Amino acid sequence: MPRKPKKGYFVRGQFVAEGSELDLELKRELKGGDEPTRTDLKKESSELQKLGEDLLTLRAELMEKLELPARLVEAVAEAKRITNFEGKRRQMQFIGKLMRQLPPEQVEAVRAALVEQHMPSRKETELLHHAEKWRAQLIANDDAVGQWLNIHPATDSQQLRALVRQARKDAKPEKPGEAPRHGRAYREIFQLVRTALGGDNESEEPSE
Repeated sequence: MPRKPKKGYFVRGQFVAEGSELDLELKRELKGGDEPTRTDLKKESSELQKLGEDLLTLRAELMEKLELPARLVEAVAEAKRITNFEGKRRQMQFIGKLMRQLPPEQVEAVRAALVEQHMPSRKETELLHHAEKWRAQLIANDDAVGQWLNIHPATDSQQLRALVRQARKDAKPEKPGEAPRHGRAYREIFQLVRTALGGDNESEEPSE
C-alpha cells in the first residue's frame, strides 16, 4: 500500500511537516511570543561555549575577581592541563555546560573581564603617551636629543641622530601647504623610545 502523505505545508520551497520541530518553531515566531526559538537557543549555546573557551586565556587576577563557581574554575584549570585533542574537546563541552548554568549577570561579568583584558592598562597608556611626547621633542629640536642621551646613555647616539635627521627630512612637505609626512624613521624613533622607557622604573619628561 502506498504510504499516506504527511500533512504539512511549504515555506520558501521547503516542506514543513505538521508537528515537526520546524513547524513548532515557525508557529512560535508567528505568535510573536518571547519564548526563544530553537535557533535562538542553539546560538546562545554556541556563544556560551565560545565564552567558556575564552576563559582559558583570562589572566589570573581577572579570573579571581569574577568569583565563579569552584566547579567551573577547576574545569578551566583542568582544560589548560589537557593536551590530548579529544580529551580537550570533551572538557570544553563540559565547560560549555557549566557556562549555561551561570546566571545572566555572571555571564556579563565574564564578557566584561575579557574586554578589560584586551584593553591597554593605565600604565601602558601613560607609557605610550610619554613615548609620543619624547618623539615629538626629539624631532623638534637638538636640545631634546642631548637631554635624551644624558638620561639614557645606553642609547646608540649615532642611530638616534640618524633617525631624527631622516624623520625631519621626511616631514618636510614636497609642496607648500601639504601636511607633514611620517616615514619609517618616525616609527623607528617611537620604537626606540618606547623600548627604552619600558625598561625604566621612572622616566623623566622631556623639557619644553
